[in-house]
Amino acid sequence: MIPSRILFIHGFASSGAYKTADTLRILFRPCEVLAPDVPIGPSDALPLLQQTCLSFQPDLIVGLSLGGFWAQMLRGYAKVCINPDLHVSRLLRTRLGVNEYLSPRKDGERTFSVTETICAAYEELETTQFRSIGEWERQHTAGLFATDDEIVHCHGEFALHYPFTRFYPGRHLPTFPQLRDHLVPLVGLL
Repeated sequence: MIPSRILFIHGFASSGAYKTADTLRILFRPCEVLAPDVPIGPSDALPLLQQTCLSFQPDLIVGLSLGGFWAQMLRGYAKVCINPDLHVSRLLRTRLGVNEYLSPRKDGERTFSVTETICAAYEELETTQFRSIGEWERQHTAGLFATDDEIVHCHGEFALHYPFTRFYPGRHLPTFPQLRDHLVPLVGLL
């Protein structure tokens, strides 16, 4: 597959300005890469991503960590989930209260709040995240996992639902060379 439009979904405490979006622009040039700032609350995030997909019509979705959780829930699109966090509520419960964004957001916000209500909403989504997975979805969803991930360990669960997985040598947040050497060939197989 040679995508012409990629939707990149960033991870927790990040934004569309995260460096992976620029890496995708370089690696898949002249592909158009859309990287929106995703709200922390799932009641805002999922509708925004669904509407973005309808409007943008990506050939490929690439999601990183929390973005991988969202990507695998967007049915009907080819996707690669990089170190998807399939149990976001667990991580969020360790970050209750006010947190700082790690990359700049278009709205200028520098902080966000994690509440128990948000955690409970993610926990509810986690129980339904694998519903409605058909054969097409299984064949067009790939997982890319770090061998030394220090944050998320969801390969086994992901592989129960999506058989197409690969590993790259490294940590949770992949580097440019790791994406070049492992993501690009994986996308070529979708």
